[in-house]
Amino acid sequence: MRELSESFKAHLAGGATTLCQCWRIERADGLIQGFTDHDDLLILDGVRYEPQSGLTASEAISNLSLGVDTSEVEGALQSEAISAAALHAGDYDNAKVTVYAVNWAAPEERIVLRVADIGEVTSDGGLFRAELRGLKHRLNQVQGRLFENTCDADLGDRRCGVDLTDPALQGNGEVVALLDGQTFLASGISGFADSWFDRGVLTWTGGANHGRSIEIESQYQALSETRLRIWLPMPEEILPGDGFSLVAGCDKLFPTCREKFANTANFRGFPHIPGNDFAYGFARAGNANRGRALIR
Repeated sequence: MRELSESFKAHLAGGATTLCQCWRIERADGLIQGFTDHDDLLILDGVRYEPQSGLTASEAISNLSLGVDTSEVEGALQSEAISAAALHAGDYDNAKVTVYAVNWAAPEERIVLRVADIGEVTSDGGLFRAELRGLKHRLNQVQGRLFENTCDADLGDRRCGVDLTDPALQGNGEVVALLDGQTFLASGISGFADSWFDRGVLTWTGGANHGRSIEIESQYQALSETRLRIWLPMPEEILPGDGFSLVAGCDKLFPTCREKFANTANFRGFPHIPGNDFAYGFARAGNANRGRALIR
């Protein structure tokens, strides 16, 4: 149950109110931003709530079922507030949003209306629109582990244990020529086998995308250079001379864990799950029906 101060109760019960909405956005990287639909700057708990964004909210839908509560906010794209590049780069994906009703004449009088996560974000011209998903949407996310034949660890994490600082699993290169928005020729990594970095991670160490990371779709040798393709276009233009680092990829399969990483002791899948063929199979004359394990 929400608790209101006596002064706020009196204000709400009065004939006229001085209320506005404030949005506190906390991104995954720790950046906190504040916005308000009031026409002046507000400061709450040390956070500046800027009015210049022109942020407005749609009707909020709430229910008592397990359905996800949703609403939207939209506002103007501004380089000093929320930029198109940051949206396209995913900086606001799943950011936490706290929505307040605030008495702008006495900002200490406020109440939390809802807490949500940012879902789908779109931009059109100079405007952006963000979907706010109620916290019940997290009930749709997989929790715990799945019984499947592929590994559910991330390469190099605590459960995996592979040392990604091993020189055999990383490389550094430079863009030589851009073929399209996601494909380019690179130098400096010709010593690696084809597909070694497939599903790996590329991190830009130079250029306009410096510091951003993207998953690698494919990597193979093309004459004297290496041809690389990333899964998604970068928010900023890739140019010849841009530097990057690479980390090898993993397809989560048991043979790859054994042959590429020699890490079968830490494989976090169940590679010997019988498939449909086995489940519907039966003993046949002439087969090696000795009662021994099929996979050892």
